[in-house]
Amino acid sequence: MESQDPQIPQKKDPQIPQPHNHALQTPPTETTHHSPLFSCAANFAYKMKANLGFRSKCAELNGAMGDLGTYIPIVLALTLADGLNLGTTLIFTGVYNIITGAIYGVPMPVQPMKAIAAVAISGTGFGVPEIMAAGIITGGVLFVLGVTGLMQLVYKLIPLSVVRGIQLAQGLSFALTAVKYVRTVQNFSKSKSMGNRPWLGLDGLVLAIVCACFIVTVNGAGEEMEHTDERETTNGHDEEESPNTRKRRNLRNFIFSLPSAFLIFLLGVVLAFIRNPKVVNDIKFGPSSIEVVKISKHEWKEGFIKGAIPQLPLSILNSVVAVCKLSSDLFPGRDFSPTSLSVTVGLMNVIGCWFGAMPSCHGAGGLAGQYKFGGRSGGCVAILGTAKLILGLVLGTSLAKILNQFPVGVLGVLLLFAGIELAMASRDMNTKEESFVMLTCTAVSLVGSSAALGFVCGIVAHLLLRLRNFSKDQPRSTIWMRDP
Repeated sequence: MESQDPQIPQKKDPQIPQPHNHALQTPPTETTHHSPLFSCAANFAYKMKANLGFRSKCAELNGAMGDLGTYIPIVLALTLADGLNLGTTLIFTGVYNIITGAIYGVPMPVQPMKAIAAVAISGTGFGVPEIMAAGIITGGVLFVLGVTGLMQLVYKLIPLSVVRGIQLAQGLSFALTAVKYVRTVQNFSKSKSMGNRPWLGLDGLVLAIVCACFIVTVNGAGEEMEHTDERETTNGHDEEESPNTRKRRNLRNFIFSLPSAFLIFLLGVVLAFIRNPKVVNDIKFGPSSIEVVKISKHEWKEGFIKGAIPQLPLSILNSVVAVCKLSSDLFPGRDFSPTSLSVTVGLMNVIGCWFGAMPSCHGAGGLAGQYKFGGRSGGCVAILGTAKLILGLVLGTSLAKILNQFPVGVLGVLLLFAGIELAMASRDMNTKEESFVMLTCTAVSLVGSSAALGFVCGIVAHLLLRLRNFSKDQPRSTIWMRDP
């Protein structure tokens, strides 16, 4: 291979997608003078266009499916068990997806608030008014933490090893739930397993195993194969290949470029109609009616105690702190402020929950899942948001009849890879002490089923280790500082 002088600009191969960073781009300078209002509007339009631009249409479409393994089961369970208005939820979360994609320029997810959903599904006397009260209170607290700057302070004080522990716990929790979906038949309306899943059938183990093998074949463990192919093309190996070798390489490139998650989701939709053809008769066209939810004093109290209190630690840690750190890992140079994320989560719920939309937040698991399947821009979640918006306006709540027939084992496969991708973010612990704190946090979070309890134990372990290694030459402030 010929050596290249780094001072001489190299000619770019037009067939290789060049890396780009919209955050570093600036709109072209204007040669004519315009009013400040016009310039502001032009800059805003340019930023929206850059944030919603596609790196690859197939990859972004595939990435949009990466969050459905979490989204569908929770939304379906709330709809069947608690009477959640699915049409309203789809419309509002679709708008959320489009707005967050335009603002952040990365596949920022919109997920259900899991602690509130768990209480609603497993408990009695916690209906739609209580769910919405919990969402409004949680959103209001996050909004206040954001606008006052306190969320930024929280982000700076939490050690990286504790953040990684929360991410690892959440990723493993997703993966374990996914395995449960694959192995056992699920009744989402009662949140119970109904026995072992049969091997054969339209929702059998064989189908799930085949889908999992297909995703591994296409996506592998990441993007290493994609980078290898680019290096081979750049070095000019394709000019020296024999026809048979070139055909094999083209076949490999074709297979590795397939939108695996989208194809599997499309297969699940087809199988849903095959499993119960009569579901077509239950479809009613038109949006669901949107009404303001009436919440009594007792329902506000129940929503705060049973829903908001357990949800707040999870939202702060997984929806803001962990998302900020994961976004900086996956998209270098595209760091986002905890203040911004806290405010957007707050506004989503302070507005949408009054109309019966499911309490929503960002989530590190959704971001990892969409990245795993190819999502790289805000256009990824904008695609998903547009699809939700159309389905909510066209089918409304009747869509629940179709989703109830969707193969749960297939959803489990999508959720499995999203969980693994999130858990893999914790592989950057450099010392034994960092790993100790991370695993302590993870173990307590999983066994205790509480991210808040795991967070407290992780912080205690971190402080004890810092005190143990404390020397007089170090300032006392280093005890509280984030791990480098």
